[in-house]
Amino acid sequence: MLIIGLTGSMGMGKSTAAAQFRALGIGVFDADAAVHRLYGGPLTEEIEAAFPGTTVAGKVDRGLLSAELLRAPSRIHELEQIVHPRVREEERAFLAAEHARGARMAVLEIPLLFESGVDGSVDVVVVVSAPHHVQRGRLLERSGMSEAKLTQLLARQMADDKKRSQADFIVDTSGPVEACHAQIEDIVTNLAGRRGTAYARFWQ
Repeated sequence: MLIIGLTGSMGMGKSTAAAQFRALGIGVFDADAAVHRLYGGPLTEEIEAAFPGTTVAGKVDRGLLSAELLRAPSRIHELEQIVHPRVREEERAFLAAEHARGARMAVLEIPLLFESGVDGSVDVVVVVSAPHHVQRGRLLERSGMSEAKLTQLLARQMADDKKRSQADFIVDTSGPVEACHAQIEDIVTNLAGRRGTAYARFWQ
């Protein structure tokens, strides 16, 4: 089974790319969705203990947690030590299920693929990318986004040009959705006969 790491900075179009992989019948693990689930209960007590006042009614309040991290940016590493191991567990379970069903490819959609070191545990890295002004425009349209929050969020991520330099494939998402889809289809075709080794080496 070939493991594809799908990544890119915020606002670059990872979800659009992931949707096309799914449309082609390839399983995709969404790390952001996993974090949302974990914030919905499983990690509530641990996060409340580390960041008092950031949970409400048994769930992590992302707004309160973001505000806390804006006040103390260095504490992001403390949060990652709580969250990342649980996400890795879910990734491992996802890959095991894909392998068991005989999947030829599986995708790990991870925003911080490089930053968390998971790029070394996949066979191929696909980076979605768009010009900075396109990315910034998309992000500032999101509810609750401010210039200060955007600056802090982008500061935690590897620069786009560095991600591109380490990619096996780059998907330009600045154009029509159909163009993005066509690029994903080309990548899948290109990888159709390739055998993966990462699952046996890192995930079994």
